[in-house]
Amino acid sequence: MSIGVAEALLSLRPGAAWSCAESYESIVWYDTVQTIPTKQEVEAEVVRLQQEYDNNEYQRLREKEYPTWEEQMDILYHGGYDGWKAVIQAVKDKYPKP
Repeated sequence: MSIGVAEALLSLRPGAAWSCAESYESIVWYDTVQTIPTKQEVEAEVVRLQQEYDNNEYQRLREKEYPTWEEQMDILYHGGYDGWKAVIQAVKDKYPKP
């Protein structure tokens, strides 16, 4: 996923009224309470949000591979806590935190 101006505006000015296409220059600012962030603020926020998104890729990968809650309950019933922990740990080992 690529973070853009819209995500940066949502992060910098929650609840503000605005519209935009894909560039800072296309922003139309409707909000009368909050001020429009500067281009530099938006660019820095895009970089920060992209880095945050990229750094959390392991979480998204893990989520896809963890068993469903129903499957986890079955693993607990048949394999006990140690069996459940082994299944979860295998996914964590496959996708370690950076």
